[in-house]
This record gives sequence, C-alpha cells and structure tokens, in this order.
Amino acid sequence: MARSTISSLFGSSPVKPLQTHMASVQACVVELIPFFQAVIQEDWKGARAQQKKIAKLEGEADKLKRQLRLHLPKSLFMPVSRRDLLEVLTMQDKIANKAKDIAGLITGRKIILPETLHEAFIEYVQRCIDASAQAQKAINELDELIETGFGGKQMDLVESMITTLDSIEGDTDKIQVKIRTTVFAKEKDMNPVEVMFLYKVIDWVGDLADLAQRVGSRLELMLAR
Repeated sequence: MARSTISSLFGSSPVKPLQTHMASVQACVVELIPFFQAVIQEDWKGARAQQKKIAKLEGEADKLKRQLRLHLPKSLFMPVSRRDLLEVLTMQDKIANKAKDIAGLITGRKIILPETLHEAFIEYVQRCIDASAQAQKAINELDELIETGFGGKQMDLVESMITTLDSIEGDTDKIQVKIRTTVFAKEKDMNPVEVMFLYKVIDWVGDLADLAQRVGSRLELMLAR
C-alpha cells in the first residue's frame, strides 16, 4: 500500500480506522431488520437479496479489519496498547460475522418463524442492533478520551454509555427468554429439526448483543489501565 494511502487510512490516530470499521459493522447489522421482515413474510427472494447485501457489507468490514491489522504500527505513542485495539477490533468483527451467519443459516434452510413469534422477534433483533449501536457510540468517543487523557466528564460519559449498553443487553436476555418460552410451548407441533435450528437462530441473534457488550467491556478494561 502506498504511503499516502496508509496515511489516509490511519490519519493521526489508529483509533479512526477502528471507528470506521465499527461503522461498517453497524451498517451490516442494521440490514437484519429488512431481512427478518422478508423472512416473516416468507418472501425468500427478498430474504436472499438481503442476505447477499449483508454478506457484501460483512466483506467490506472484513477488508477494513485486514487493513487495520496489517498496517497498525508495532509501537503506538498512545495511552492505549496495540493489543487492546486489536482485541476491540476482533470483537467488532465478530458482530458482522454473526449477522452474516444468521442470514445464511435462515435462507439456506428457509427457516419459518411461527406467527406467534413475529412481533417479539423483530423487537429482539432491533434490541440487539441497539446494543451494537450503543457500542459504536462508545467507540466513537475513544479519540476524545485520548485527547482528554482518559479523565473528567468524557470518562464519565463513556462509562455511562457502557452502563446503558449493559442495560440494553439485559433487555435482549429478557426478550430471548420470552421467545424461548413461546417456542417451547409449540415444540410438540413442530418438526424437531426445525425446532433445533430455530433455537440456534435465537441464540445467534442474542450473540449480537453479547458481542456488542464485549466491545464495551474491552473498552472499559482499556480505560481502567
């Protein structure tokens, strides 16, 4: 990569490409809402189109991840370590990967969501996306934190953001319990294989919020050092 290109990638701080990567991850994850809307309508053509869009966006996030990993300087004159930045990057990357996996599994098997789950499932997916968006908000404050020396009101703001992220993740756990209870009540009327894959989808959607929470946790650890 030409030197000028490297400079445009990193600018004055490697935090910027980390934020750019998280924006790319979020652009991928939000596409799950129109994807699930198509799945609920059993519009498999539309669902496949959305699945391809999610896969493309995941690929774009993947390219940003590789560029950052390859060109992140060995030594950073910053109050955050190279290892910490790479760990946050890995967590962010897993969010996009999971979104792609969810869309791929559902379209591959044409998994039908029972009508009694439709409303709760959209709420569930949206709350998981909210968790990812909250993680993005916190990551977007990282450069400000560095400029202020990890102190003062900026530190309080980020800690508050991470607390909110934890609360959102807690909401997703509650919705997941409600959905699992509904599926359990209908299990006897469903194909056992379909039930097995439906539980997998429920788990994977919940993983989106779990991974977003881990982004916040990594950031919190970074602040504590």
